[in-house]
Amino acid sequence: MTTQMNLLSYGGVAPALAGPPVQFARTAAVIGRVTLGTDAWLDDHAVIRADGHYVRAGAELMLGTRATVHIAHEVYPTLIGDRVTVGEYGVVHACTVGDDCVIEDGAVVLDGCVLEAGLVLAPGSIVFPRTTLAGGYLYSGRPAKPERRLEAGELGQRRERLRQRIRTVDRLALAGTAQREFEAGVFIANTATLRGRIRAAAQAQVYYACDLDAGSGEIVLGARSNVQDNSLLRAGAGNIVIGVDSTIGHNVRLAACTIGDRSLIGIGAVLAEGTVVGDDVFLAAGGETTPGQALQCGFWVGSPARRVGDLDEAKKKIIADTIPTYCAYARELARVQSAIGAAA
Repeated sequence: MTTQMNLLSYGGVAPALAGPPVQFARTAAVIGRVTLGTDAWLDDHAVIRADGHYVRAGAELMLGTRATVHIAHEVYPTLIGDRVTVGEYGVVHACTVGDDCVIEDGAVVLDGCVLEAGLVLAPGSIVFPRTTLAGGYLYSGRPAKPERRLEAGELGQRRERLRQRIRTVDRLALAGTAQREFEAGVFIANTATLRGRIRAAAQAQVYYACDLDAGSGEIVLGARSNVQDNSLLRAGAGNIVIGVDSTIGHNVRLAACTIGDRSLIGIGAVLAEGTVVGDDVFLAAGGETTPGQALQCGFWVGSPARRVGDLDEAKKKIIADTIPTYCAYARELARVQSAIGAAA
């Protein structure tokens, strides 16, 4: 187990661990109102962030590389039972996950969902908001649907196979330096990695375990825009430009692209090279674009992304409310990180 754990308080509340983790990678982070059971395993760049609500996780939680656990601000906590396994790049967001669930690589569970005990969520699946999945089944797809009942002993086999792979995965070794041009109030989380030319306007934010690589181009973040935990930005030979008051959700992947003002790129979305996202666009969780695709104002879903309508008032409110919420998160986390640095 790593001797120095990145445990950060939020609003004066520090994470509470029932016992020493089996593994707590140097690049992992646990923030705020988290109660974590015994024998946890947090792999490289795993994140549990309980700022706007609480997270309670039972014994033997295992999070693979770049797995993310978060909440919905003042709406939903996240509750995780015993012996839950989340694979590489999986996301558990503002939901309830029962005992012994296996959430495989790249799967996403969204706000208000309930996963009953003893189910398997196949790689890349997405559980749409406020869905309940019964235990005892293998689920797959976007949205996740029951594929079949689990066979006798299959749950334990899939759980152990995933856990063994997590235990033996090569540790990440990210390196490099960034040419930073930051305006006032920019927040960079202490496990984020920045490489190349990065420009950020006032109060822009990059959260935990994000990896921004400008390549031979540059990455530009507009004022008050945020890049959430475990998002990977790869500009390559081009540029990534994000406008004002826009949100890049958890575990998003961006190639060289342009994103306008007041837009939201949902959890687990993938933007191909040359994508142009206009102002006031909401791309739903798991959405994917094709190279050079243009997304105009409105609500977009699927792979490849397709426009399904205008933004209703509820979606406009989600986009608008996220900005002050994340600016407040950043101010508090910057204060905590600064205090830790001063004490070191």
